[in-house]
Order: sequence, then structure tokens, then C-alpha cells
Amino acid sequence: MYAKAPADHRSPGAFVVPGAAAAVATLVGMAEPRITLLTKPGCHLCDDARSALHEVLAEPEFSAAELAVDEKNILDDAALTAEYAEEIPVVLLDGRVHTIWRVEPERLRTALRASFA
Repeated sequence: MYAKAPADHRSPGAFVVPGAAAAVATLVGMAEPRITLLTKPGCHLCDDARSALHEVLAEPEFSAAELAVDEKNILDDAALTAEYAEEIPVVLLDGRVHTIWRVEPERLRTALRASFA
């Protein structure tokens, strides 16, 4: 079901999904996208977004890259509170808004694949 990554790959135990885009086939060792989840306490949509993010990142296609999510509480930063108070959760990819309120797994996968291109 999964193919071994090329021999010259930085992580010899990495696996990729056959038929995936060429950029995705070399996820490990490439510049990783910065993923930030903006949240605040008591936010049930934040819990849903966190779960959706971690489910996508745990998929074989992305797990080899060991992508991390930097979670920030907007209440700890006045500028973030002012900008996103009514829009959380917010997922930022490389500092840009990817989505607000709900994480759509397929849209996230597409954006992650593009970030490795």
C-alpha cells in the first residue's frame, strides 16, 4: 500500500503514498510549513479544529514529515485578540490564514501538499 522513499532520501524509513504528487513523495527533509492554531480557553470549535489538524497530520502521507502545530491562546496576545477575537479557531499556514472556525480535512491536505511543492 505504501512505497519506500527514494534511497537518497534523508529519512531512510520514510514511506509515501503511491500515486501522490511528486512533491509529496519527498515530504521528509524539505522545508516544513509552519502550522499555527489560534485558540482560546473554552472554545469547542477550537477542540474540533485541534482534532481535525492532528488527524490529518497523523495520516501516513504527512506523518513522516513530523509536522508540528504551534498552538497559541489569543488571550495571551493583545494584537491576536484584537484581530481574531470573533474568528477563532484560526489555522495559519506559514503565517497566513488558511481557515477560520472549521478545518476541512481535504482543503488542509491540499494546502499541505502545495506547501511542499
